Amino acid sequence: MSTFWSPPVRELVPYTPGEQPVIPGLVKLNTNENPYPPSPRVIEAIAAAAQDGLQLYPDPQARAFRQAVANHHGLDVGQVFAGNGSDEVLAHAFFAFFRQDRPILMPDISYSFYKVYCGLYGIEATLVPLDADMGIDVAQYQAACGGVVIANPNAPTGSGLPLAQVEQLLRQQPDRVVLVDEAYVDFGGDSAMALINRYPNLLVVQTLSKSRSLAGLRVGFAAGQRHLIEGLERVKDSFNSYPLDRLALAGAVAAYEDSAYFEATRAAVIRSRELLRLQLQELGFEVLPSQANFLMVRHPGHDAATLAADLRAQRILVRHFKLPRIEQYLRISIGTPAQCTALVDACRKLLGA
Repeated sequence: MSTFWSPPVRELVPYTPGEQPVIPGLVKLNTNENPYPPSPRVIEAIAAAAQDGLQLYPDPQARAFRQAVANHHGLDVGQVFAGNGSDEVLAHAFFAFFRQDRPILMPDISYSFYKVYCGLYGIEATLVPLDADMGIDVAQYQAACGGVVIANPNAPTGSGLPLAQVEQLLRQQPDRVVLVDEAYVDFGGDSAMALINRYPNLLVVQTLSKSRSLAGLRVGFAAGQRHLIEGLERVKDSFNSYPLDRLALAGAVAAYEDSAYFEATRAAVIRSRELLRLQLQELGFEVLPSQANFLMVRHPGHDAATLAADLRAQRILVRHFKLPRIEQYLRISIGTPAQCTALVDACRKLLGA
């Protein structure tokens, strides 16, 4: 700890990302990346963008990308905000909407970066416990608050809320922003995009990292009514006017234009998830329902931390969280069929099945 740090920095507890190993040959199922590469049209678009214009700043308003998102979801371009990955979009949203006189409400088990943003911006939070089935109970979000944040589907559990329950949440808190983080929605969840024009307090955040195979490009966006987007723009332009570079913008637009590739790869992930669920259940694992590109599992006869370490010894990475209520669970990202087979074979060996 340095004496040169500002006092608030000493109190920060940074987010810990999943391991990004440098060891070749590992079956990497720990960070929820898409196992398939991006659309070939993305690669072509990035290559073309690299040929000319890199000496110039990118479009600070990301207009072509925002228009592509707006067209896809039936919105106006002014209802879309773009950022450097959904993490940056979320950070701006926390600053823009949740520095209020009351704590925000969010699940006790969810994306751990939410707590980091609260620490960074001095935002108080009330953690609402997931129910006995590890799901979000929207009836528990009626207290006076400074806003609501949920992931739908939730991470790291994978369970999702139907739109009717999202609407209930919006009606319960009409005077506060309800942020719905839809990082995994394309793998089977119900998107709240269709509710935007009906609810002025709804902000939906999505990413291109998961279903569009662009985790390495860092592109995310928010969608909401214009007054919310203007709030995000004020924060962005007070922090970094050029968050997305020319290559990222070109690739992101191309990803949205190739809807056939998007549909094919997300369907492949869903098929692999359902097969893996059945195979793990046959091995005695308890598997939470998932609408995401991962499974949250535990085995009643084996310690999760030990299983994770034993799998790593067999060159397979999964995610283990040393946190209350989920310390006996493993989160397993959905890989290619070959990767999923390798995982099942390793589990079968470890369990003596």
